Amino acid sequence: MSVLPISAAAALPRWKRTLDLAGVLVALPLLGVCVLLVWILVLLFSRGPIFFEQERIGLDGRVFRLLKFRTMHLGAETDSHRAHVAALFRSGTPMQKLDGRRDPRLFPGGWLLRASGLDELPQILNVLRSEMSLVGPRPCLPYELEHFDAAQRRRFAAMPGLTGLWQVSGKNRTTFEKMIQLDLAYRERLSLRGDLWILARTAPVLLGQVLEALRVRRRARIAVLGVDSREAPASRAVAVPRPIPSTPHRPPSIPVP
Repeated sequence: MSVLPISAAAALPRWKRTLDLAGVLVALPLLGVCVLLVWILVLLFSRGPIFFEQERIGLDGRVFRLLKFRTMHLGAETDSHRAHVAALFRSGTPMQKLDGRRDPRLFPGGWLLRASGLDELPQILNVLRSEMSLVGPRPCLPYELEHFDAAQRRRFAAMPGLTGLWQVSGKNRTTFEKMIQLDLAYRERLSLRGDLWILARTAPVLLGQVLEALRVRRRARIAVLGVDSREAPASRAVAVPRPIPSTPHRPPSIPVP
């Protein structure tokens, strides 16, 4: 089902589907390892399913079910994310995730899966179903669609991807307008060389995201500790050292020869 009145996109190049299938074969063993890791995290910190399904907008505006590893507690609300996205799109500020604010919806360890991109690894199954590609624009949420004008919706003429030009060109440091520009530029300059360049850039970018997330969390922890130390209750009793009983001073005895 398509939710957009746009013309059908041109057929995808044969090389792109071949590259996708080759990438899936390489990623399947990693997916198995991550299933075990996420299963352990879920078992320890959050009961419920390992996988999470979500409606996204794909090629030609078709709606599909995107797969991810679950990183949030069951029943986590979505209103805060919806309001956050709307504010970012309207204000033109960098598209920072809520993760940087220690999102309480995440279970312990969920932030690491998201920063490393491992939470998106199950999308290789979407690639197998021809709903996504390894490289392409970020598949947007249905409620994000209302912020796109007619010209910006041309980005949906490209197959969405696990990684893309926007993701390796600043991502959360860029604005909504810049994301659209990068998405359209990718569609217009689609090439095997371009996809290989983006794939090669993805791993270093993900490593940088993990290091940045660690720095952000460390700064937040230091800030919290600093506030706690400054906000100590004034009524708290202050320990006063007991006076040491004084003894009369005696001069040292001098031995008598």
